[in-house]
Amino acid sequence: MNADYLAEQFNAALAYDRYLATGTPEQQRRWRQVYDAAQLGDAQRQLIESFTRSMRLLVISGIWCGDCVQQCPLLQRIAEANTRCIQLRLVDRDEHKELSSRCRINGGDRVPVVLFLAEDFELCAVYGDRTLWRYRLLAAKQLALACPLPVAAPAADELAATMHDWLNEVERIELMLRLSSRLRQRHND
Repeated sequence: MNADYLAEQFNAALAYDRYLATGTPEQQRRWRQVYDAAQLGDAQRQLIESFTRSMRLLVISGIWCGDCVQQCPLLQRIAEANTRCIQLRLVDRDEHKELSSRCRINGGDRVPVVLFLAEDFELCAVYGDRTLWRYRLLAAKQLALACPLPVAAPAADELAATMHDWLNEVERIELMLRLSSRLRQRHND
């Protein structure tokens, strides 16, 4: 996946609100419920506001997907904390099969998958479909005797831990971009 291809995919993707509007009223309600519950702490917000390099997050998602419901609104909160540097766009996995087929994880079409892109659309990282904390939580639930299905918004501690995992990855990319000799030369810093 070269930068030209990724730029084309990013430019065809939808901003968060437009993506959310593609869902049914019930899907939109679930996404808004998680978005409303997801909060950044003061230190997290200050960290994100300190970012200086532009990055693009291209999310392969499914409006119907429970994992996307519980994670994409967190990415929106992170992006909103520094719109000067973080641009978030989403594509539907099934409508963008060419892209999603190039980003299979563990042999499957998983979602959400985030492609972290530099300002010039160079690929920095691919991250998904769940954060470490979410995998730990799911393993504790599913590898036990019972496997309950979620019917309500995730608990506050679950959201906070998942937010922390995503924020760590976004910060890692910011540092990668800040330390990139290619970008340091371009920005003369």
